[in-house]
Amino acid sequence: MNTYTDTPNWLSAPPPKLEGLQKQWLFRPGALTGGLRQLGIVEIRILKECIQSLPYDEAGTCRQFASSPVWVREIIMSINGIPAVAARSLTPLKASHGVWQGIRKLRTRPLADILYTDRAIVRSNFECGLVKRTMPIYNTLAKVLHPVPAKPTLARRSTFWKNGQPLLVTECFLPAFWNEIIPAASQNKKQNVA
Repeated sequence: MNTYTDTPNWLSAPPPKLEGLQKQWLFRPGALTGGLRQLGIVEIRILKECIQSLPYDEAGTCRQFASSPVWVREIIMSINGIPAVAARSLTPLKASHGVWQGIRKLRTRPLADILYTDRAIVRSNFECGLVKRTMPIYNTLAKVLHPVPAKPTLARRSTFWKNGQPLLVTECFLPAFWNEIIPAASQNKKQNVA
């Protein structure tokens, strides 16, 4: 049945069991790329850009019918050569030729390049969740991590709106972000203070 839908995979507030640093990154305002650049050199690799049918998990949040055609962009952001964040962006196919046509022209530039310079763009509140097989971001994750870790992986998503058209952005923090990149950045900060 093609209807708008919401799924129980996503929460509007972080689960209490998360650490403070995890909560900060999951609900960090502004461009994620800007925050990542404070940790090191950010590189973007495109995994996929294509037309897909809108999955059930993503339909409700962008107020579109499940299975309607969307333009999808999936990338990996690495910090100092270490894969740190998997991201998936999508917009209705018609919008990818209209108000969100910039998403088709980004190549390896960050999405932030088109999101934070236009006052007509409004961002929804964040949702967060532990990545499950039923989430489309799981398939993005599986392209990078072999196998996908058994330990739950944290993700966040929000929808950017322009002229009534949605651009849904889902970002998944890879294990190396928490286990390697954050500790290394903390260590460098301590050394610079000393």
